[in-house]
Amino acid sequence: MAGVAFPRKRLRRNFTAETIAKRSRAFEQFLSHLHSIAEIRRSAEFLEFFLLQELRAAQRLTCTGLYREALAAWANAARLQERLGACHSGRFLVTLAGLAVCHQELEQLGEAHGCCEQALQLLAAQDCHPLLAPFLQAHVHLAWKVGKDKRRSEARLQELQDAGLPPQPPSLKECLIKEALD
Repeated sequence: MAGVAFPRKRLRRNFTAETIAKRSRAFEQFLSHLHSIAEIRRSAEFLEFFLLQELRAAQRLTCTGLYREALAAWANAARLQERLGACHSGRFLVTLAGLAVCHQELEQLGEAHGCCEQALQLLAAQDCHPLLAPFLQAHVHLAWKVGKDKRRSEARLQELQDAGLPPQPPSLKECLIKEALD
């Protein structure tokens, strides 16, 4: 942190364009430095500082049925997560769920299908994630609608049901609405 120095505050002229620009550049350097440290970049606190407010806003918009506005918020959250290298976190799966639900509600079925496929790739090695069955169900439905192969997802969903999954797990939308973002 020795290489990061903020311009000192003064009694006067704190709000001049030059002072604000200097402080802004120093803050950007500070954030870049924090991001360069893998332990900090991957920490829950760092990610939540940048993401939690955006995710909550997207979820609130989705819950109220404002899907176009929610889609923009979910897309922004996805871009933030990609930039922060957080595409393998549980929060990213929630973001993909939000994108899939909003795309589906807006009749953008190909995009919704793509979000489900991306999520299922991330969940490939997991059998007990709470979003797995809802993503599989959504993928089967969307694959049928857009004319894509759904056999793999159907087989995996059947395996989960044979292992004790309730016959009708909650939908992706229901899971998204109930997800506690704290």
